[in-house]
Formats: sequence, structure tokens, C-alpha cells
Amino acid sequence: MSLRFGTDGVRGVANRELTPELVTALGRAAARVLGTDQPYVIGRDTRRSGPMLEAALVAGLCAEGADVLLAGVLPTPAVATIARQRGAPAAMITASHNPFPDNGVKLFAPGGRKLTDDVEQAIEDVLHDLAIEVPVGREGHGVGVSAELRDALDLYVAHVVGVLDGRRLDGLKVVIDCGHGAAFRAAPRVLRDLGVDVEVRNAAPDGTNINAGCGSTDPSELQEAVLATGAHAGLAFDGDADRLIAVDETGALVDGDQLIAIAAFDLQERGQLRGDTVVVTTMSNGALHRALADAGIGVVEVDVGDRNVLDALAERDLSLGGEQSGHIIYADLATTGDGILAGVQMLDVLHGTGQRLSTLAGIVARSPQVLRAVRVADKSRLDGASAFWRTAQAVQADLGDAGRILVRPSGTEPVVRVMVEAATEDAAARAADRLVDAVTTACGPAEA
Repeated sequence: MSLRFGTDGVRGVANRELTPELVTALGRAAARVLGTDQPYVIGRDTRRSGPMLEAALVAGLCAEGADVLLAGVLPTPAVATIARQRGAPAAMITASHNPFPDNGVKLFAPGGRKLTDDVEQAIEDVLHDLAIEVPVGREGHGVGVSAELRDALDLYVAHVVGVLDGRRLDGLKVVIDCGHGAAFRAAPRVLRDLGVDVEVRNAAPDGTNINAGCGSTDPSELQEAVLATGAHAGLAFDGDADRLIAVDETGALVDGDQLIAIAAFDLQERGQLRGDTVVVTTMSNGALHRALADAGIGVVEVDVGDRNVLDALAERDLSLGGEQSGHIIYADLATTGDGILAGVQMLDVLHGTGQRLSTLAGIVARSPQVLRAVRVADKSRLDGASAFWRTAQAVQADLGDAGRILVRPSGTEPVVRVMVEAATEDAAARAADRLVDAVTTACGPAEA
């Protein structure tokens, strides 16, 4: 029985790689490492396998004497928020933006914080021990119990609405794409409570349609809907609603880099951008760095992954960070990325300034950038592939100072991600094609 934490918890194909037996053992290991003093808050997204894995995780936790509060279908940041309010550990059963056959478990330390490397390693070590021993659990009154947390959605909605300190968003018309995921109840309620005229798309989950041609992974339908309805903006969420991609009134996409810039300028103006510094990742477009520098805002750059952003925010006592993919983290308000909260904050700027979203997003004049996700047979081969790295060096040399490349294995999928910035779209596309071919040669093509 083996398990390794990726960049955002544990993921795999449900019932094949991520089996109920493995998740039960994970529950036991988590209880032994994180403790059983407080009930665990557990939420899940809308995947068909969610109830099965929820039951397995609950069994493992209760077998070790932990009590459990079941929050039901809820966004990841909602689960983290409730854990923060209670000072409790938590778990979210989700595979985020992955297709529906996948699932995963995100564990949170007491207080809703993501696990450190040391804690993840301790859980992996305990899980290994459980594979070679017969676990001895609690009995009698020592067995944990589970109960429904009936007001979980209400608690989260009140939290997000409350971040505006009584300000409302009346007069805004917004289309939202819930991706048939965990946002399907929470996002409409939050926006309507704030006075927004909301048109809701893709909010009828059936267990198999999460992220299927919709949500933040495919916002094309949302772009068309914003134009067709004359809305001020569109908001697209991923499967567990911890990330946001927006659409402006012209139908153009507004990515995480642009949302970070809008947020940074707003917080700076209100004197709430601590250190006048923002945390971003290596994937952020160079234009974001230039826009922030022009405004006198510093940048801390970290490796890809929202946990790396969270770590830097905590270490430097900063208030804002995020990723181009749409994880936007308001460190004073949340312990993780929160797509709904980030959307509300962006709409608050839109409403308060009276400007169009296209104008606000235009402060980041994006450099031509191409992103590719290359599905491969074995992404681990990349590190030792000397021929690939020679090709990468040659591509960077050809781009010169006008461009840059970034190639990294995904932490959650059998994918190698390729990013190229260049002086023109054509140059970026050509460079990306060369790198994709080299990646496929080095790692082998994915099975059909």
C-alpha cells in the first residue's frame, strides 16, 4: 500500500489508484499524526466517487477515535474556512480541475492550514507502517462518530459576504459558470446575497459532468454568454472552486495574473497591501512583474503550487499572492485559494471604481505566451533526459532576452507543462512545438 502527496494532496483514478482501502488507511494515518482532539471537517465535490471515498475516509478516522463533521458538497475554501473558525483539522475529497474519474484527498492541519512537508512525510510513514501491521483501533466509547454539519454552507456564505464589510454589489450583472462542481450552490447564493443580478451556468452536477467542457478549464461557453447577455463580467470556477478565471465585458479572458494585479492595486490604495509586496509563481507572465514594478509593488517569486505561495505569504507576513491559473489568496481572509471570494473582491473593485473589467485587466499588457500540457508515459524521465535539456537550452538561446521558457512535471497529473514567452505569438508557438516534441521523446507518449 503506497501513497505519495503531490503538490495539492493525493490524487488518482478513483477505485483503481485511489481505492477505498487506501483512503481508509489514509484516514487512520491522518488521525494518528494530526490528532483526535477536534472533530474533522470533511467536504467533497460532486464526483460520483465522492460518497464512496468519503465513507472510507470517515471509517479510517473513526477507527482511530476521531469524530467527524460531514459538510457535504462544498468548495475546498469553505471547508478550510470552517476548519479555521473551529481550530479543527479537515479534509476535502476532490480532484479539483481533473476529469471526473479521478478523485483525491486534500488534508488540512488544525486551523485549516495546508500540511507542511514534514507532516506529509509523517503521514506517509504511518501509512507504510499500516501496510505491514494489523491496525489496532479503538473500541467501545473510544470509537469516533460522524454527524452532519448542517449549517456548513450558511457559515461559508456568511463569511464571504462579510468580507465586504457591508458594501453591496447592486447593479452588477454577472454570469457564473460553476463547472458542475462544488460551487454550484455556494457561488449563486453569495452573489445574490450581495445584490448581484446572476445568471448561473453549469450548476446541475450528475456525478460525471464536473469540469466537462465547462468551468475554469473551458470558459468558452461563459465568454459567449457574457457577450450575449451584456453582462459586466463572467466568473468561472474549477471543480472544487479554489480557483477563478474571469471574463470581461468584451468576452476576453481575465486570468490569475490580471486578477492579482487588480487586487494588488486595490489593496495598495486602501493601505492593506502589507510590505507593498505580492507573491507570485514562476508561471506568471512577465507583464505582471512590469505592471507591479511600475506601481512600486515588489514581487516574491516561488515555484508553482499554491502551497508555495501560502508558505511565502506566512513567512514574510504578506497579504496577497496567487497563480496565473487562478488561485488567488487573500491571506488575511482565507487559508487557501478561494475562487468565490476572489470573484467577490474583483467585483467590489469593479463596482466601486465604475470602470469596465477590460480596463482594469488592461493594466497587465500580457507578453505573448503559450502554455501546453503534454500527456506522457513517465514524467519522471524528464530529470535525467540530457538530450531534452540540450534542446531546452537551444530554444532559450534562440528566444534571447525577449523570451523565456519553463518546463515542469505536473504534481497532480501524468503531464509535463510547457510555458513559452516570446516577442511574438508565432515565435512562442514555434518554440513550444519544439519543446513539446522533445518532452514526448524524453518521457514517451501517453497511452491512447
